[in-house]
Amino acid sequence: QVQLVESGGGLVQAGGSLRLSCAASGRTFSAYLMGWFRQAPGKEREFVAAIHWNGATTGYVDSVKGRFTISRDNAKNTVYLQMNSLKREDTAVYYCAAGQSGSSWYEVRDGTAFGSWGQGTQVTVSS
Repeated sequence: QVQLVESGGGLVQAGGSLRLSCAASGRTFSAYLMGWFRQAPGKEREFVAAIHWNGATTGYVDSVKGRFTISRDNAKNTVYLQMNSLKREDTAVYYCAAGQSGSSWYEVRDGTAFGSWGQGTQVTVSS
């Protein structure tokens, strides 16, 4: 398994931006499918975005399309989530996840494609 550590969360006003980072340990980071999920208080965990091992393929939940961008730097073993035009409903704990490439899109969205998870970073958007 790969160890994941998120950073970059915080408090931001609506309309603002944050960039989350997820640093991964292990020599095979470049082979992993990487994803971001979030969980708001009282709600189930929600898929946010995912990126294929080579960065060529990405996917997003509809509510963040056009506002969030997932990217990765395999040389730095890091995946990023750039979040722009933040809304109050984006408030949640954001989790980074790593999984094996080759999973179906359904497995990516429901989280079963991912075997390693970070501890999470809090994002709070105020009005």
